[in-house]
Amino acid sequence: MFSASSGAGGLVLRAERGPGRPGGPKRPGAEAPGFTDDAGELVVPDEEASGVDAEARARARRIAARLAVPRPKRDATARRGAGELGSLPYRGGSDEIDLDRTIEVLAERPVPEDEDIVVRDRIRTRRSVVLAVDVSGSMRGERVKTAGAVVGALAGELERDDLGVIAFWSDAAVLLGLGERIEPMTLLDRVLRMPAKGLTNVAFPLELAARQLARVPARDARVLLLSDCVHNAGPDPRPLAARLPRLDVLLDASGEQDAELGRELAAAGRGMFRRVRGYRDVAPALSAIFGG
Repeated sequence: MFSASSGAGGLVLRAERGPGRPGGPKRPGAEAPGFTDDAGELVVPDEEASGVDAEARARARRIAARLAVPRPKRDATARRGAGELGSLPYRGGSDEIDLDRTIEVLAERPVPEDEDIVVRDRIRTRRSVVLAVDVSGSMRGERVKTAGAVVGALAGELERDDLGVIAFWSDAAVLLGLGERIEPMTLLDRVLRMPAKGLTNVAFPLELAARQLARVPARDARVLLLSDCVHNAGPDPRPLAARLPRLDVLLDASGEQDAELGRELAAAGRGMFRRVRGYRDVAPALSAIFGG
């Protein structure tokens, strides 16, 4: 739950403290105890912050040019409704017969069943994806530029899906509410305006992502974590990962990192774990994650 208070950036929602593990064991590569009782704050992003790095914009375009995110598999029984028009067996819904496909079926089955009639119907293939982007102090410099470029490139590639973006450090800011529409480069600008600062609380954005996806069918929902996973503020994020429909982890391995925690988060979230050491590694990693 959250409690409201005023802050320098406007309204601040503070996550209430839970039964964390204060002074927990130090994880390899972390600068401080891995798990604490520190509460994250939901901060309103500053829209008047400084301008955007031209190189990061160019990097986003290069990633997008190499990125191929497969569309989700069709499931005619569970996803019928608004969406792409496709051919599927008749099950009491659409009455628009696909004559060509039906004739092909009847040529092999002279005594047809109802499901041998092929109809045209709309099949929903929209996904709900929340990106949790690490902008903590350990991600400053080239690393946060690459993270921003990933967000900008994915925003263009997932334009037919519902996308949400959360930037996080010891606190977090919602840069794009789930399902809001935005130009990819505008979203990139929002990420790059966030100052890379503070410790890394991986648990808080996972909690926020779970809230955004609470009303989305689990089969359509997933979270992608872009981070070095050097978690040094907040409670253990692994139980939160286990509550998500799916969590994939894209680990920035170009510097300090906690690959062990990254793997554990992906395993708990029934997702995939991929390392990237630079922006050239991003496109194949994302294609693998969204193709899995």
